[in-house]
Amino acid sequence: MEKLSVSLEDYIEEIYAQVLKNGHAKVTAIADAMGVKKASVTGALNILQEKKLINYAPYAPVTLTAEGEKIAKNILKKHENLAEFFVEVLNTPRAEALEIACKMEHIVSEKLFKNMMKLTKYVKTQDEFKNIYERRKE
Repeated sequence: MEKLSVSLEDYIEEIYAQVLKNGHAKVTAIADAMGVKKASVTGALNILQEKKLINYAPYAPVTLTAEGEKIAKNILKKHENLAEFFVEVLNTPRAEALEIACKMEHIVSEKLFKNMMKLTKYVKTQDEFKNIYERRKE
């Protein structure tokens, strides 16, 4: 499968979030959540439907195909793990970490991502790092 654009990855991620919450997604809800026009959502949904990543028909609820769900889970995993890296390793406030992770999840290479996760895992096991960060908060 070819790599999705940043925009389409954002749509997949939002659809997945809504499917987890409501069992499906709707054009209006996607548009509201992403701050875009319904026409933009419809255009993206048509592309995602052509790529067989979603089940979509006009005026019907949107769901993910198995492949779409797999992609969404990978994007979300990367997003959450990058945020954890920023919080645990770089001592970044959670809200800021989530915002940065949302931007970086699309551009970070697999090798860099894996190395960041190894470093996160290591840092979380080291009391020395935890003590440094605790002193910074004082």
